[in-house]
Amino acid sequence: MEDWDLTNAYDILEERGFIDQSTDANACRELLGKPVTCYIGFDPTAASLHVGSLLPIMSLAHMQRCGHRPIALVGGGTALVGDPSGKTEMRQMLSREEIDENGEKLKVQLGQFIDFSSGRALLVNNADWLASLNYIEFLRDIGRHFSVNRMLSAESYRMRLETGLSFIEFNYMLLQAYDFLLLLDDYDCRVQMGGSDQWGNIVAGVDLVRRMRQETVYGITFPLITTASGEKMGKTAQGAVWLDSELTSPYEYYQYWINTEDQDVTRFLGYFTFLPMEEVRAVADLKGADLNLVKSILAYEVTKITHGEAAASAAQAESEEIFGARSIPDDLLPSSKVGRQPVSDAEGAAAGMPTTQITSSRLSQGIPAFELFAEVGLCSSRGEARRLIQQGGGYINGQRIQKFDERATLEHLEKGEILLRAGKKKYHRIQVDESE
Repeated sequence: MEDWDLTNAYDILEERGFIDQSTDANACRELLGKPVTCYIGFDPTAASLHVGSLLPIMSLAHMQRCGHRPIALVGGGTALVGDPSGKTEMRQMLSREEIDENGEKLKVQLGQFIDFSSGRALLVNNADWLASLNYIEFLRDIGRHFSVNRMLSAESYRMRLETGLSFIEFNYMLLQAYDFLLLLDDYDCRVQMGGSDQWGNIVAGVDLVRRMRQETVYGITFPLITTASGEKMGKTAQGAVWLDSELTSPYEYYQYWINTEDQDVTRFLGYFTFLPMEEVRAVADLKGADLNLVKSILAYEVTKITHGEAAASAAQAESEEIFGARSIPDDLLPSSKVGRQPVSDAEGAAAGMPTTQITSSRLSQGIPAFELFAEVGLCSSRGEARRLIQQGGGYINGQRIQKFDERATLEHLEKGEILLRAGKKKYHRIQVDESE
């Protein structure tokens, strides 16, 4: 980790577009003039976080780089209840064992963005204090400070009243507010951050602390990110874009970012990289080929932060091998090292373009293209693969497939590989399985 400089984190987050609302902007900015502890909760209902979690993760990284101590709270206890915020229906319930296992995986992922060594950041699981709560005592000590009328005015509850809000979910606000109170008591945590759908829960925690400890703490929320076309961040036709390299390879991750819509490029540079904002503003008006070069830098920087420099360089090299190299001028976002370092063969192998190994005996017989496309996941079914190829969207080694049942054979091997393409952007590599 690089050295950190105590620049006011509030100003940095505001300049980069992170702040949607805050409970008291001036007082919060003043508080962040000296080192404090802050926290964000992460939902452990999956084995990996996805791109939709990047904004809060990056906010903790900025806080740490400014000298503050982040707490990443794994919601092992609240996940047993289910957060109704932003949901139209009740979440699927997981077992304690599943939640704990997911929490351990999230810590590994967060460690790529935040330095947990020497107490510089903390990871806690609210199951440690929520799972053993005495419900009667909790209602008496905590619940009495909450007005049902006020809770029902919160957007996260209002939007669920028409479709149905379970009583267990109704408790969620109390539990999250209690988290803030406990983190203040145990770690002197003064700031809670989260997505804008968490505003009601965060304000409830601020109010609970004021009532029970006569202390002032603060809340900051971030905008919920959608793309320029209105799509939810991190969602594709193939599903979520995960931060786990086993679920979304560094190559696929790189491709997600390099395909960013034009209107989103500078905004995402501010959100998801550490590049200086003066450099980001300098490229805001670029268009066409110049903007495509900026997209390469965006893809490289976000992949580097998530998966490391070697994986980012390898994904970039593999992308350029397929789509062609892009010469990036040294004065274009000069703080980025994209395309300016050599990539070894070992690093190139780490890029992780989706790859399937097939035995030479199968390839010697030949595999119908539509079957192969469905088998490796380029299409969801053989029927979809047939339609794709008949419409001219299927390629082998860059050559359009003329018939849907045209066979891929050993004769198609080039440098020991066959490169399949579906449409303009989906690639898959076939290699020969030598173990037979």
